[in-house]
Parts: sequence; C-alpha cells; structure tokens
Amino acid sequence: MIPPLPLSHSAPLAVVAALFGACVGSFLNVVAWRLPRQESVVLPRSHCPRCGAQLRWFENLPLLSWLLQAGRCRHCHAAIAVRYPLVELLTAGLWVAATLARPSAMGPDPHPLLLLLAGWLLLSWLIPLTLVDLDQLWLPEPLCRLGLLLGLASTAVLGLGQGIELGRLLLLHHLLAAALGLLGFEAVSALAERIIGRPALGLGDAKLAALLGAWLGLTGLGLSVVLAVFSGAVVGLVGRISGRLGRHQPFPFGPFLTAGGAAVWLLGNDAWSALLGRLF
Repeated sequence: MIPPLPLSHSAPLAVVAALFGACVGSFLNVVAWRLPRQESVVLPRSHCPRCGAQLRWFENLPLLSWLLQAGRCRHCHAAIAVRYPLVELLTAGLWVAATLARPSAMGPDPHPLLLLLAGWLLLSWLIPLTLVDLDQLWLPEPLCRLGLLLGLASTAVLGLGQGIELGRLLLLHHLLAAALGLLGFEAVSALAERIIGRPALGLGDAKLAALLGAWLGLTGLGLSVVLAVFSGAVVGLVGRISGRLGRHQPFPFGPFLTAGGAAVWLLGNDAWSALLGRLF
C-alpha cells in the first residue's frame, strides 16, 4: 500500500484534480452524447443540439457556464439538462477521491504518481460507459475493448516498475481475471436463457466485466460483481415495488458494475472484504 500524501501536498493536488476533473467531465458528456450517434467526439466543436450554434469558450466552462446561463442556451434559450453539470461535478469528485485512494490491484508498492494517473484514467473511462448504458441499454464495444487494453497496459507498467517477476505475475493475474470475467458473464447469460428463455445479462456486461478484471484483478472483479449484484437487486426491488419498473422491464446492469469497480479501486480490496464479511 502506498503511504498517504502529506497534508501540505494533498490539498493543492485536490484543487488541481477538481479543476481538471471537471474539464474532463465536460468532454465525457460529449463522448456519451456523440458515441451512440456515431459522431466524432472531436469535431465539430461543441454546439447546442437544439439550434446548432457553436459554443464560445465562455459558454463551455465546466459548471460555471451552466450556472451563469441559468441552465439555458445563450442563443435559443433551450433548457440545458442538469445532467451536464452533474457529470462534471461527479468527475471532479472522483478525481479528488482518486488522490486519496489506496487501490490494491496494482501490487504492493506501485509508483504513486503513475497509480494516480491510472486511477484518473479508469474512473473517467467508466463514466461514459455508465451514461450510454443508462440512455441506450447498450455498452459500446470500442470503449470496452480499448478500456481492457488500457487496463492491461497500466498493469504492465505499474507491475514491471516493481520488478520483472512481480510485473509478469500481476499481468498474468489480470489477464486471467479479464478472461474469467468475460466467460463467466457469458456463461451466466447463456444459462439464464436456457432456464427462463431470455438472457439475464447482455454481451456488453461481459465485456465490461473483462475490462474490470484487467484493471482490478480477480479479487477486485469479484468484489465489484458482489457490490453490483447487491445494489442492482436493491434498486430493482424498489423499482418494482414503487411501480417505476414493470414486472419484466429490463434495466441496465452496467452502471452497477462501473460503480462497484470504482468503489473497489478507491477503497481497496481489504476494506470491502472486511465490510462485506461483517454484513454476510
């Protein structure tokens, strides 16, 4: 485990993380909007989806622009969904949390700065996956596939920085976790289809599980799945009782997986194992 940052360093770092995280969150909003529509996430520049007007720099400031414009487009006065500033705020919060995180997945003594960069990358990557699944009941395969490769690359860099032997073992462990995540979820889905006549999980969920395995290893993936199943069951039960979800109405499982993965990265395996051990 890496030691906590000195207080004199953590406060300025948290401010920087919040500012850059909000900016990244603004871009992730663009990704989540354009990717399902098969549009470039780079060009054209940010514009109002209602009137098409390109946004000036001062209309594109994370959080501030939405507040200063009272949540409306400056050109056509159409309402801008509150989701946009909320995603920016969420990303900023996750980036700050990552500065205090003690993940267990990357070996006993990873380089602190590289570990922080890896955490920022993983947490940011999970956000558009969550948003797209909530909107479309679909997890984009390119994001899952590239996220898996980035997880293995981060594992290799952080592992080899602690020694060749440890790096090889860590990479093998994460490769195995990714494969088991993919095959395990596909097996559960196929079994459910045989028993109840329809898949319990989408193929996108299996690819997301593989991504989490590549980043978190087998123990981290297992904890993420337990957290996802528990939280998904609670939300599903409340939704059914309240009438917001129909008896056979599907709802996305991906957001519960991403939340579980983020929670395991931020708090580490030991904390969640201890908490779940007390609960069960």
